[in-house]
Amino acid sequence: MKRIKALSLQKKLWLTISLFLGAAVLFSYMMIVYIYENIYIANIEQNLLSEGMNLAKQYEGGPIDESFKQKVEWLSEISNAEIVLVNNPRELSACLPFEIDHHSIINEKEREQLLEGKTITKKGYEQTFARNILGIIIPLLDKHRLMGILYLYIPLASIEEVFQQIQIFVLSGGAIFLFVTVFVGRKIIIHLTNPLKHMEHVAYKVSQGDFSEKVAVSTEDEIGQLAKAFNQMSSALAEEDQRKKEFLANVSHELRTPLSYVKGYSEALLDGVVQEEEQKQKYLKLIHREASRMQRLVRDLLDLAQLEGTYPLHQTPFSIAQLAEETIEKYEPFLHEKNIHIEMNVDHDLIVVGDPDRIEQVLQNLIDNALRYTEDGGTIRLEIAEKQGKCQMVIADTGKGISPHDLERLGERFFRADRSRSREHGGTGLGLAIVKQIIKLHNGSIHFESELGKGTTVSILLPLYQEIR
Repeated sequence: MKRIKALSLQKKLWLTISLFLGAAVLFSYMMIVYIYENIYIANIEQNLLSEGMNLAKQYEGGPIDESFKQKVEWLSEISNAEIVLVNNPRELSACLPFEIDHHSIINEKEREQLLEGKTITKKGYEQTFARNILGIIIPLLDKHRLMGILYLYIPLASIEEVFQQIQIFVLSGGAIFLFVTVFVGRKIIIHLTNPLKHMEHVAYKVSQGDFSEKVAVSTEDEIGQLAKAFNQMSSALAEEDQRKKEFLANVSHELRTPLSYVKGYSEALLDGVVQEEEQKQKYLKLIHREASRMQRLVRDLLDLAQLEGTYPLHQTPFSIAQLAEETIEKYEPFLHEKNIHIEMNVDHDLIVVGDPDRIEQVLQNLIDNALRYTEDGGTIRLEIAEKQGKCQMVIADTGKGISPHDLERLGERFFRADRSRSREHGGTGLGLAIVKQIIKLHNGSIHFESELGKGTTVSILLPLYQEIR
């Protein structure tokens, strides 16, 4: 089906060229007919009329005498046209070299025109000459009496005869024009269809999941731009496919461990392997913990899927300092338990427009991470201030820090800088990915700084309410 479509495009292009050639031939024919009708025939008619009028001027009136008849016969012999002098229009058929009804030559209406001194032009096909005849009838008037007529006629040459002299030029020019048109048309068709055929081949490969092949870009025209856009789309699809594979692999990996725990412990309980009540309670707690981990993972996955889709934000102006203080209050028991000191320096005059619930989710994720990786007796610092016309929120801790290599990957799905501790504390590896997506939806930016053994600093910039307004 794809091959047929490609060939149909070629047929359309060839049809276009054929129509162009047909139009050119038709135009040429119309030009030839125009020249024949409006130049050649008009020129002959003008010559006949001029010749007849000059002869008619020599008629001085009265009966037509022998002297005038001899002039007509002499001029007829030397002229290209046949000239007939008729005293009575009814005698006209006897003077012409073909049978004709005199009423069809001069009818009553034409007789009136002749009486008015007007000339009459006649044109028709004559079998004797096997061609058209052009004739001019000129009246010979004596005051208001029609004494006779001069009939001048000449066989018309055919279009082929008229253009016989330029036939070689026309044919050679037409052949050259045809060759150039076909040659150029073939080049244009190849230029248009070959990249499209290659693009069709690569598109089929992409549809089968093979992103290795690219469309060759050889020009900078529309076809070249289309090839570039196609290659960019192919690369984006390849990256998305790779992310999808990694995502599925990570989800499978994350669910495999808790599922194996739940399955193993539940089988042990069902099979009666565990008899002691204390041991049963331990296994039940392990099952509950792993089930909770899977619940959080599914929740975070759904949350991230919503944020990466067309999730609507319920934006409203709010005090970000107040929101931060209310969020910190929820963590006071955990801060007290680990003896972690919290330092806050916030500007209560800063108002941002956003979704307070989502911004609170950002704060909770970042504070969770700071608590998780800060040792007992450490410090967490929270600052909110204006910077370059935006609201800057900084959350810094004195935890173990992150290596430069891992720092570049922060925010990737399921990535953990410290995998063992994250699993121990129940992290899903999706928290920072959710944070980055929320900040992106708020037209903000996020930046991470860290040093091993000295802690991590997260800086967030959000537009201020005045700026948006």
